[in-house]
Amino acid sequence: MEKLFNVGKIVNTHGIKGEVRVISVTDFPEQRYQKGSVLILEQDKSKPIELIVASHRKHKNFDLLTFENHPTIESVEGYRDGILKVTEEQLTDLPDDEFYLHQIIGLTVIDDTGREIGKIKEVLQPGANDVWVIQRQKQKDLLIPYIADCVLNVDLEQKIVTVHLMEGLEDL
Repeated sequence: MEKLFNVGKIVNTHGIKGEVRVISVTDFPEQRYQKGSVLILEQDKSKPIELIVASHRKHKNFDLLTFENHPTIESVEGYRDGILKVTEEQLTDLPDDEFYLHQIIGLTVIDDTGREIGKIKEVLQPGANDVWVIQRQKQKDLLIPYIADCVLNVDLEQKIVTVHLMEGLEDL
């Protein structure tokens, strides 16, 4: 089975013309949702369905999509809570120092002295820069901003991230 990557979740319908409201988890909504793009819809107990994007627009914090051959609200109502995914071959190469979330989550984090801190469990995207959430043993999670002063090296082959803990974080 081909590996699939999550790009969004259908949370509701919108209007009566087959539009769905999507909460996106992709950095590339314009690319993922462009007319003609193929998305795979996965739902709990159903076989995955291939959908072709007919239209895309932004509305508030949502991406609104319609799909070919789904012209009415009735034709998309059953897709609610479904997860939209893309295949691995649909992923594009990223510039140096940019990564897909699936590449980062689970990596081991060490500080610049070689001491293991924990593993990346989540990436928050609050605005100016991403924040990596590091799960530590018997301690609170540590938040590290993805900036050059903090994240020194990402080695995807070794699955290790080297960080510099700014003053005040060393003893946490």
